[in-house]
Amino acid sequence: MASKNFRALCLLRLLLLCLTLCGLFLLLLNTNFYATAVLLLALAAWQTYALFLYLDQANRNLARFLEAIRHADFSQSFSLGAGGSGMDELRSSFSEVLEAFSRARAEKEEQYRYLQTVVQHVGVGLLCFRADGAVELVNNAALRLLKVGNLNNIKALEPLGGRLVDSLLGLKAGAKALVRLEDEGETRCLSLSATELRMRGKVYTLVSLQNIQAELEEKEMEAWQNLVRVLTHEIMNSITPISSLAGTANGLLERWPAPEGPEEAAETLADVREAVATIQKRSQGLLHFVDTYREMTRIPKPSFRIVPAAELLARVQSLMGRRLADGGIELACSSDPEGLELTADPALIEQVLINLVLNAIQALEGREDGRIEVAARLDASSRPVLRVCDNGPGILEEVKPKVFIPFFTTKPGGSGIGLNLARQIMRLHRGSISVQSRPDEETCFTLRF
Repeated sequence: MASKNFRALCLLRLLLLCLTLCGLFLLLLNTNFYATAVLLLALAAWQTYALFLYLDQANRNLARFLEAIRHADFSQSFSLGAGGSGMDELRSSFSEVLEAFSRARAEKEEQYRYLQTVVQHVGVGLLCFRADGAVELVNNAALRLLKVGNLNNIKALEPLGGRLVDSLLGLKAGAKALVRLEDEGETRCLSLSATELRMRGKVYTLVSLQNIQAELEEKEMEAWQNLVRVLTHEIMNSITPISSLAGTANGLLERWPAPEGPEEAAETLADVREAVATIQKRSQGLLHFVDTYREMTRIPKPSFRIVPAAELLARVQSLMGRRLADGGIELACSSDPEGLELTADPALIEQVLINLVLNAIQALEGREDGRIEVAARLDASSRPVLRVCDNGPGILEEVKPKVFIPFFTTKPGGSGIGLNLARQIMRLHRGSISVQSRPDEETCFTLRF
């Protein structure tokens, strides 16, 4: 509508100018009214100048309008009142178009902020980067998983492990990978899943990151518990009647009178009695052994309450005092800050600490400078942490991944269930237990809550 009015006004101005010029030529050719001719000439000059200004103003408004669109400057305004109604309508149309662009841009920015908020608050880590490693987007969950404050390039993650960087840069669309990281005694198993997208002519890789360490440990413990349930059930079903029958037979043989006759008969009866007694003793021992392993599946549900860490450590030091003194081992307990508190079942956590201290005492047997340190503190994420460290011989690197596996032990006479029970107790506390060791220097078990 505005363009039609603009064209109509331009045609009207041209028509009036043509009529003025025609009148001027008629006066000059057919009359002697020179004064009137001069007036018509002045009028024609003014109309020409007005038409030029009118078109120039329209051109300038159009140039401003196009510049505003090119630079996305939607704050431009086109004031009304100068140039006639046709120009007002043109300016009004320009303003309406800019307002429409401004609304569209505002809606786009709102959608962008909405998506940014969703991405930043989603629990799964998201990382978007180019082929050269430059990071385009990273959310808070990914920063927490990677334990970095900010991330501009994937290669900045090399201190966490070269395998992580290689896995990220080498992931193809639809590919998945598992990367294990260890930091301050905490083990994280990151599940990486990648997809590709194209923006502004560039190819980006979008990777989701999830720490599935807890799920892996949960499934592992569940599998071991199921295995132990099946084995103990079958063994108990087989051994119980054997033990009962052996006890019955042993009782009957004890009451059996000594045979009269050859000496060989008396010796045979004595051998039978000894064999049956051995069967009874070993079957009872096996029943006790199996019942011990059944503890893995009978951990009581924690009764949570707030416990001062210093109080927990003091009880452990009091309980283990005699054993430490007999072994000539020094035990140092500390809490930083002193008022640090845990939300836990004190009886279960105390049992875990006692088991860890007992393991450390066994590792320090024969050492003159044996020392155990039990410390409570806050980690970098402000989570409470308990650490049990000793200066014993340490754990071999190839043995370290196996120490939490049920029945695995390197100690003569060990059952191999203590550390697995500790892991199960920490899982019930929604925490974790991990180990760090430097051979012939130090071994530290870390409980994270």
